[in-house]
This record gives sequence, structure tokens and C-alpha cells, in this order.
Amino acid sequence: MLNISIIVLAAILLPLLLYFENKENRKGMVPLKTALSLLFILTALVQAHPILRYYLFILFGLIFCLCGDVFLALPQKKSFLFGLISFLLGHIFYIIGFFYIAQESPWTWLGSVIFLVISGWVYIRLRPNLGSMKVPVLVYVMAITVMISGAWSVLGDFYLTGLGQIMIFVGAVCFYVSDVFVARDRFLKKKFINRLIGLPLYYTGQFLLAFSVGFLD
Repeated sequence: MLNISIIVLAAILLPLLLYFENKENRKGMVPLKTALSLLFILTALVQAHPILRYYLFILFGLIFCLCGDVFLALPQKKSFLFGLISFLLGHIFYIIGFFYIAQESPWTWLGSVIFLVISGWVYIRLRPNLGSMKVPVLVYVMAITVMISGAWSVLGDFYLTGLGQIMIFVGAVCFYVSDVFVARDRFLKKKFINRLIGLPLYYTGQFLLAFSVGFLD
């Protein structure tokens, strides 16, 4: 019942956030982003924790992503860099969590090659517009590529069971694609459509990762 209540509340808050994003009203954006991000942390907290260390890694990742959400909603120029660093730390905890539960295999390397090619293409598209952010963005792209490769490894690990495997991979893909829209909005074309697509994907991804801690054996 609590899980359903969280989902319903998130479904109410997300359209409100998109409304304020469209209006570029930061007084509405900051509290709504914070509330939504607190909800995905609450989601992880209230699940069963069959693999305790995995739960802790994901929880710390979610907390750093909450910090990143707040930084990105702030108007200061340095806030984007602080947000990038926060999300980078979040991805590092996700990476540790995914590779803690998944066995490295040829499946891992296959996924790594595929996602490396995709990420390389994305970075090449962004690079002419990055200016002084070339190195931070490159480091971030590398981290999120390893993160989604780790999720791919979880999906292909036959020693794991439960719906959590699918939640992890789909959640990681949603997060990955949402970051592409964040980068597009920041460095290529600042349009509301980027947030209209990116934010629902982002929160879907985070909630799936939060739920995964209770659905993985």
C-alpha cells in the first residue's frame, strides 16, 4: 500500500514540476524537485533489503542524486558543475552496487562495447559546445557508460533472480537517456521538450532503481 501511495504522489508532483520547468519558475522547481527526489529515497528505505550491501550502495547513490537535483535547479553558474559532481558520485555508487551483485562475463564486455560506441557519439556531438566543461563532461560520460554496462551485467547474470534485474536495467537506461536530454538542453538546444521528455525518464529510472533493492534475490 505504501509503494502505491508513493507512486501516486510522485505522479501528482511530476506534472507540477514540469509546469514550473516550462515557466522557468525556480521557486516552484526547487521544492518540487526536492520532494520528488526525497520520494525515491523513501522508496528505497521502505523496501525489503534481501541484499543489504546492494541496498546501501543504491541508497547512497540516490542521496547524491538528490543533491544533484537541487544543484541543477539553482540559478548560480557553478551549480551545474556541483550538480554534475553530485550525479557523478551517485553513478559511482550505482556502479559499485551493480558490479557487487553481478558476475563479470562476456555479456558484460559486449554491453560495454555497445554503450561505449553510443556514448562516444554523444560526446562528439556535444564537444564543440562544451567550452571549459570538456573534461568534466567527458569524465561524467565515462561514468554513466560504466554504470549502464554494470546494469547490463546484472540483466545477464543468471545467478540472480527476481524482477529487480529488469528494474535495474530499465532504470539505468531511463537515467542514461534522461542525461542525454539534460546535455542537449544545456549545450545544444535549450527547449522545454528536453525537460518534458528527460524528467519523466529520469524519475522513472530513479524509482525503478529504488524499487530494485526489494525485488532482487
